Amino acid sequence: MTSAPLAARLTAPGGPLFFPVTAYGPGGEVDLDVFRTHVRRGVEAGASAVFACCGTGEFHALTPEEFQACVRAAVEETAGRVPVLAGAGYGTALAVRWARLAEEAGADGLLAMPPYLVVAGQEGLLRHYREVAAATSLPVIVYQRDNAVFTPGSVVELARTEGIVGLKDGLGDLDLMQRVVSAVRTEVPGDFLYFNGLPTAEQTQLAYRALGVTLYSSAVFCFAPEIALAFHRALGSGDEALAHRLLDGFYRPFVELRAQGRGYAVALVKAGVRLRGLDVGEVRPPLQEPAEDHLKQLAEVIERGYALLDGEETR
Repeated sequence: MTSAPLAARLTAPGGPLFFPVTAYGPGGEVDLDVFRTHVRRGVEAGASAVFACCGTGEFHALTPEEFQACVRAAVEETAGRVPVLAGAGYGTALAVRWARLAEEAGADGLLAMPPYLVVAGQEGLLRHYREVAAATSLPVIVYQRDNAVFTPGSVVELARTEGIVGLKDGLGDLDLMQRVVSAVRTEVPGDFLYFNGLPTAEQTQLAYRALGVTLYSSAVFCFAPEIALAFHRALGSGDEALAHRLLDGFYRPFVELRAQGRGYAVALVKAGVRLRGLDVGEVRPPLQEPAEDHLKQLAEVIERGYALLDGEETR
């Protein structure tokens, strides 16, 4: 099932998909003013969409009230310029509640996160996502990762479900993704959407593009939008030389640094936003802040990334 308006907006030429961090004040409370600034700057920098309160936005750490307030703030700051999608997860009943809160806040769509903790069979997973999709009028993108991994046949059933418009892959099994894309293309002709949702997706996007997956999430856009945009444009224009320079000089070092700490897929990104001048606060427990040495390395990696862009302008 395809939501044509949302699909068209997500696939229109533009910038990366923006997954903002959630800003906290000195006491750990959500800081909506700083969050609004973060969202506004991302949209002005060229994001194609805002995915609020998802993985990078610490969906797991937010109360329902905080979640809805952040989604509403994102909707207000984008002012219709780009679509806003919100996370929805946990068990089925809570996922339905989060979906309805997002709809009330004005979101354009949902990213359905994996169910909480349990490892379910395919039929149980299908029931879960069908109930989430039926709970609102919002189009749903299903996030495949961890305990929510689908067979090609199950993705065909998802694609046939009213309200489910796409699959975001955070697993990284390219053989499975090729079979999924082939099965859906064969069984459900249409415009089902696919997203590369691996952490620091730029690192694997050349491989995903070979499967026809052109959409990807960009956590780097949170703190280095110029680098993320340059990479996105290089992919779109076929400039593999620039893409490789950024992969070799920035993305690979960043990914290797990210691998040095648990939870760094979020904590390191949030630290990067602070290093670039916007105080979005620290991560909430159970995540923890990067070590001081890792923060120094992060600053060096960011500096090298921007130096690569400066070098590109002189070519």
